[in-house]
Amino acid sequence: MLPILLCSVAVIAIFIERLWTLNPRRIAPRGLLGEVWSWLKNNQIDGEKLKELRDSSPLGRIFAAGLSNSRHGRDVMKDSIEEAASQVIHDLERFLGALGTIAAVAPLIGLLGTVVGMIQVFTAIMLEGTGNAGVLAGGISQALITTAAGLTVAIPALMAHRYFQRRVDTIVVTMEQEAVKLVDALHSDRRVETA
Repeated sequence: MLPILLCSVAVIAIFIERLWTLNPRRIAPRGLLGEVWSWLKNNQIDGEKLKELRDSSPLGRIFAAGLSNSRHGRDVMKDSIEEAASQVIHDLERFLGALGTIAAVAPLIGLLGTVVGMIQVFTAIMLEGTGNAGVLAGGISQALITTAAGLTVAIPALMAHRYFQRRVDTIVVTMEQEAVKLVDALHSDRRVETA
């Protein structure tokens, strides 16, 4: 039961941390592209503005990487955006692997506890016989508690893993769309929608 209890504590901690960290408004603020576009139109982009942009949000970090290499052409700008985006995505997916592992392992730990408990029950049957059915039923039910506990941890962990994986995917699509708009605005004749 101790490993299952530790897994449950880890699931709760990861859930709270990811719920706080994966806030779409903090990761990809809606008005950021419009703000960057106004800086570009007013020719205000300098090292200080890039640092401010880089520190503002993960999307700002992607924009800053692209803007710092925008004068080298569209392909270089896209490459630098992709490199920054891969780092941002890696940060967004932090602890999701652990959450998925806990979801997969917790039922197995519970099953292991049940098997060990059943071995003890059958050892007791071998030594003392089957005279007291109440003691045997109590031992069997106690052995099955670990399976129930493992499933109780695994089901919410799996649901949280899927939820956060979907949230990361949605955020990544949003950031990708914003980055494409920035690249298109700087290296084509298209107009930028700053809504």
